[in-house]
Amino acid sequence: MCVAGSACGLPAVADVYWYFNRWEQQKVTEKILPVVRGQLRAEEGRDPEPSAGILDSQSVRGADTVGLDSRGYDAGKKVNGRKRFIVTDTLGLLLTTMVCSASVQDRDGAKSILLDLYLRTRVRFVFADAGFAGRLLDWANTILRTTVEVVRKPADQRGFAVLPRRWAVERTLAWLTAHRRLARDYERHPAISEAMIRWAAINTITRRIARGTPATRQQKYIFTPSA
Repeated sequence: MCVAGSACGLPAVADVYWYFNRWEQQKVTEKILPVVRGQLRAEEGRDPEPSAGILDSQSVRGADTVGLDSRGYDAGKKVNGRKRFIVTDTLGLLLTTMVCSASVQDRDGAKSILLDLYLRTRVRFVFADAGFAGRLLDWANTILRTTVEVVRKPADQRGFAVLPRRWAVERTLAWLTAHRRLARDYERHPAISEAMIRWAAINTITRRIARGTPATRQQKYIFTPSA
């Protein structure tokens, strides 16, 4: 078993936390994220500054380290823990995030993240699913001068189908939960959860920049038994 700070080469836990805390105080992730996002957008032939976003939420189970003051029960998803709100650009690159109790309704939690989006970016048009319909649309248009367009499922749809303007943010949520620290919420404070989401997004974006080409699905190998 390898203990942090031992000869295995891992730094001591206290040192890691010191740097993490110091960087968060200096808002390092909030400064890095728009830079790498703009670089990748430019490489994709897009304007570095997006003009449209996609909003979604995800309820995740909370570990024992998540206190009662910041956790709740999402009756719709049957999840006891926290809810992550994210807004991405149309490529699925993270713009901003907000973490709160899972019991918070989508229309209520969306106000905080839309306000943050308004202050951080020039995005004034946002796609969202039907869970954000209702008074939120009028509030966003009146207070933030931001248009929220609800993308609904076709009336005749049966089963799963990819919806235009919705798949990019749902794919991003899948990318986030692929990071082990984000498989569920382990953090005592929601702000730390938000920091972990930004680090995961930065990791995903920088890997795409380093790769230089879009990811391709590995070809399936078909085994043919010999005679």
